Amino acid sequence: MRITMNEQGRDWPSLKAEMIERGGKDARWREGRTAVYVFNAGEDVAAVQKEAYTLYMSENGLGPLAFPSLKQMEEEVVGMGLSLLHAPETGRGTITSGGTDSITMAVKAARDFARAEGGLTGQGNLVVPFSAHPAFDKAAKLMDLEVRRVPVGPDLLADTTAMAEACDASTIMLVGSAPSFPYGLIDPIEQLSRLAVERNLWLHVDACVGGYIAPFVRMNGVDVPPFDFELPGVRSMSADLHKYGYCAKGASTVLYRDESLSRHMAFDESNWPGGRMITPTLAGTRPGGAISAAWAVMNYLGVAGYRAKQAQVTDARRRVEDGVRALGFEVLGTPLLGIVAFTHRSADVFGVYRQMFRKGWFTSLTTQPRALHLMLSPFHRQVVDEYLEDLKVSLEEAADGDSEPFEARYS
Repeated sequence: MRITMNEQGRDWPSLKAEMIERGGKDARWREGRTAVYVFNAGEDVAAVQKEAYTLYMSENGLGPLAFPSLKQMEEEVVGMGLSLLHAPETGRGTITSGGTDSITMAVKAARDFARAEGGLTGQGNLVVPFSAHPAFDKAAKLMDLEVRRVPVGPDLLADTTAMAEACDASTIMLVGSAPSFPYGLIDPIEQLSRLAVERNLWLHVDACVGGYIAPFVRMNGVDVPPFDFELPGVRSMSADLHKYGYCAKGASTVLYRDESLSRHMAFDESNWPGGRMITPTLAGTRPGGAISAAWAVMNYLGVAGYRAKQAQVTDARRRVEDGVRALGFEVLGTPLLGIVAFTHRSADVFGVYRQMFRKGWFTSLTTQPRALHLMLSPFHRQVVDEYLEDLKVSLEEAADGDSEPFEARYS
């Protein structure tokens, strides 16, 4: 629709008041009633995010010569990610605007690598489990690639045998998730790594959700299976800083085993009057605030801070698991990190969702199987009992409700 701009402009106090009023209808994430979109690590972390972001909000990561401070901070953030995820010394990476951006750039790098090094001449394909994020489909549509989604096994994990059968000479990428968004389960990356090595395939691990929580959960004593660069078949990974890294949006990392792979990601063009332009990602302008906030939060929390935050997440998840099982729900698989999905043999879970939504809970759904879905933050540990109380009431109320699902509200 068309809107006419104010002739004289408005004063900031009135604008601020209107913005706050409009936000009054948004999801109540500060109260812990949102288990998607927002990762609430506490007011102290939020303060670091905001102040660090504003310090560099006008700077542009497109110009490393103009802003060497941003270049240094990006290198240090990426370096910490590479270290946490067991990359070799040859590892390389960059900060992107989010998980979809990271996945898109990894797909682009794999495609160009296949063309340059693998002899690919026709249309390439990606072999992914059914549970993989649709960002792979988005990237494939942009690059005219085929996506071969392979059904997961009864355990809801990637079926390595079936994925091997789906691969051929035009396969440019094999995908596993750590964890998958719908189920919160870590695919058998070790098996996929062996397949990648045997077939000389590019294995990408989508750790957008898990990349900055799994290492610390493992440090806290949980038996997290191998999923990162410690496995020789893993060539690239995506890991979101603005999820369990608790950094400001939008910030993610795309990481590679070595420079011979990452160099296929970059855009380099000089055939125009403005001179040579090199960009690591799709974006030209790169918000300096996202980079500076990521650097500040990671250094503010450190290993000890992250271990403490992630322990709060996994404690909340275990309490949710115990509570929903007591109500007759069945937890999907064996979640280890911050996502938990649970279904019910007799109740209409979509009806339950609707009742919870009416009580102010903004969470997610899984459609196959039909399940309720939570992506938990440290703050949720404070509201688990409240959530379970409302869930019990909603379960009773759902018997009289309709069963049509809400439209998907998450990515």
